[in-house]
Amino acid sequence: MKIVVDDLSSPEITAFLEEHVRQMRSLTPLESKHALDLDALRGPGITFWSVIDDGTLVGCGATKELDADHAELKSMRTAPTRKRSGIASLLLRHIITETGRAGFTRLSLETGSADFFLPARKLYEKFGFVPCEPFADHRPDPNSTFMARPLRSTPEP
Repeated sequence: MKIVVDDLSSPEITAFLEEHVRQMRSLTPLESKHALDLDALRGPGITFWSVIDDGTLVGCGATKELDADHAELKSMRTAPTRKRSGIASLLLRHIITETGRAGFTRLSLETGSADFFLPARKLYEKFGFVPCEPFADHRPDPNSTFMARPLRSTPEP
């Protein structure tokens, strides 16, 4: 398995992300949906990674620079057929390490508060994320859970 910075140009990643946005829209009211579309993920300040296993796209995740010290985790997704196989942990560890190496000192995220998102919240807790107040342009929302963790400039173990 390898994790690569992705330029978002392949039809596979396009379809993968379109399915992600479709799924988020089906689970979350439109006013509470914070998933970025393909054009936004190609914007400045975004780093996007894909997880490839034997030539197959199995996961993705991104960070969005909020300021010189603070980044937001975006678009974490594992292929439905590969859930609970360690891909999300592998990718999240990579993103935390790379974001710290890039000089950020805080990584925050927004995820859903519904039961569907419980496995994601548990994953984030396992990696040191704790509840926090809304950040950047987020506002309090009963459909959202906000979490953050400090980063260090040295790689995670």
